[in-house]
Amino acid sequence: MIEAFRTMRITASGLAAERLRMDTISSNIANAETTRGENGQPYRRKVAVFKENLQNEIDKLTGDTKKEMLGIKAVSITEDKSPLRKVYDPTHPDADKDGYVLMPNVNILNEMADLMVASRAYEANVTVMNEEKNMFAKSLEIGR
Repeated sequence: MIEAFRTMRITASGLAAERLRMDTISSNIANAETTRGENGQPYRRKVAVFKENLQNEIDKLTGDTKKEMLGIKAVSITEDKSPLRKVYDPTHPDADKDGYVLMPNVNILNEMADLMVASRAYEANVTVMNEEKNMFAKSLEIGR
């Protein structure tokens, strides 16, 4: 029965990862015009970084060590180091002496595309989770 729940753990890790990615993208969209943050600098785009979650498992028959997949996990949320945009707006309070304002390196169109991909991946994981629940229910009906 443990094998059956492994799939649910993997799916749950996918749900958590996509939720974090959507939260990160939402933060980027919300701060797309933030020219001065707590550090006095323009907002920098954030990116969620994930990696596979593997665990060593020893095969009871052969004694060999193999990797067991437990899903994915968030490693960090990093700042995108691409250059900031310069916009000419001499009336802006953060404009330099030449009238240019440093704007965040957030491209709304890219963020919206990333948000759609993350949303679809989240929906796919929800579908998998629901199908797993249906399979468990059907298997319990067989035992009656």
